[in-house]
Amino acid sequence: MTHKILLDALIPLMNDLSQDLNERERYRRLLDAMRALFPCDAAALLRLEGEFLVPLAIDGLSSDTLGRRFRVSEHPRLQTLLAHEGPTRFAADSPLPDPYDGLVQAHSGELHVHDCMGCPLYIGGRPWGLLTLDALGGGRFDQLDPASLQAFASLAAATVNVAERISLLAADSAQQRLRAEAYRLAASQSRRELIGHSAAHKRLLQNIRLAGPSDMTVLITGETGVGKELVAAAIHAASPRAHKPMISLNCAALPETLVESELFGHVRGAFSGAINDRRGKFELADGGTLFLDEVGELPLAVQAKLLRVLQSGQLQRVGSDAEHSVDVRLIAATNRDLADEVRRGHYRADFYHRLSVYPMPVPPLRERAQDVLLISGFFLEENRSRLGLHSLRLSADAQEALLAHDWPGNIRELEHLIGRSALQALGKYPERPRILTLHAEDFNLLAATSPSTSAAAATASAVAAGTPLKAAVAAYERSLIAASLARNANNLASSARELGVDRANLNRLAKRLGLK
Repeated sequence: MTHKILLDALIPLMNDLSQDLNERERYRRLLDAMRALFPCDAAALLRLEGEFLVPLAIDGLSSDTLGRRFRVSEHPRLQTLLAHEGPTRFAADSPLPDPYDGLVQAHSGELHVHDCMGCPLYIGGRPWGLLTLDALGGGRFDQLDPASLQAFASLAAATVNVAERISLLAADSAQQRLRAEAYRLAASQSRRELIGHSAAHKRLLQNIRLAGPSDMTVLITGETGVGKELVAAAIHAASPRAHKPMISLNCAALPETLVESELFGHVRGAFSGAINDRRGKFELADGGTLFLDEVGELPLAVQAKLLRVLQSGQLQRVGSDAEHSVDVRLIAATNRDLADEVRRGHYRADFYHRLSVYPMPVPPLRERAQDVLLISGFFLEENRSRLGLHSLRLSADAQEALLAHDWPGNIRELEHLIGRSALQALGKYPERPRILTLHAEDFNLLAATSPSTSAAAATASAVAAGTPLKAAVAAYERSLIAASLARNANNLASSARELGVDRANLNRLAKRLGLK
């Protein structure tokens, strides 16, 4: 490659350094220039976050790649690239598995990447990430000058540095930068992230940025499976309390008699089985955040005591008159319409208003259509690692099927669908394949019908067979409840909310119908 060709390609990038561009556009232009300079079928820019490489921009790779998180220790090629300061090229017959096998868009089959090379990016003398180039044909990089790629990598590092500096300058203070770093570390440790590019997802992130640094009580609302606990963790990580613990309690998972003890603690002898003093969730969360999931399940009596703690910061353990002071930020979540519960007399109005100081709705997955493939990529990479595969990918018809589905169970349904389908698809092979491709038929989404449709079909069948009305109604109820329990992972409380009935009544009805 002549110096003139290289210079002609680099000049626009150098001009971009002084332009007011958002991060995604800046990185897109970077990869455009790289593919124009170097003969490849795909290129990617990945940032190193702890033990993972996170794709920030891709060109020529499937959309779900952006949602994947590549654990460096599981990908020897990525590990090798990070271990060398300059460009590294792998032989076409290298036995090392390529993380992009089956992900390059230039070919519809399961062709392996044959030519692969990359270069680490350094900022401040530390490895920041990688630039990778892949080609489906062997020998494509024979004429590529490593020095040219190194020069390009240096400019890429400058581009990344500019983008990072702009992000830092956007922060109002050093404290905000600390919160952002805490969030990044928390996300990398939990391996669960808020992934998406849709407008609805961006509005959610903006809400998190606004509410996080405050000490306001946040009420997260949304359907089952949308990721409310992830949102709560992001709010905590963006707060000044990020260095303190976030303690969680699922209010629907406890018998009513134990909720008060779990929240406030108890003293020895307070009740049968209380053999020692025990701190409650509030005391454990002192200085940090308490996350109450399924807060709509709290009994009215407990709501009154919680209200007192939120107002005064004082609590009493069960069986004790002594008061303890706590400094806790409360984040709550529910899939109920609590305002409606208040109108029906099932929820305290004063407690509801205390919870919803900053209401934060989480959009259902069907309102985030363009995010489906990104989130799928995250779960695909997670299952690829769990199943010990070299590559796990989606065919074109599988992508279409995922985009067309309505996702009544939201992200949780998507997670379970990909995990289940990958395992079942793997079971069809007598020998473990190098690349496993999921097709639309593996998801069996067309066979999934709504509970009302299934119940109606069951009822119609019963009537057609001459079954008496009482038996037909029982068949309808059985099918409706079974479908709801399946969607909610057999969580009786969640199904009761979805069906709009009392949990105890639903439990009795399910037993009578032979469902429990």
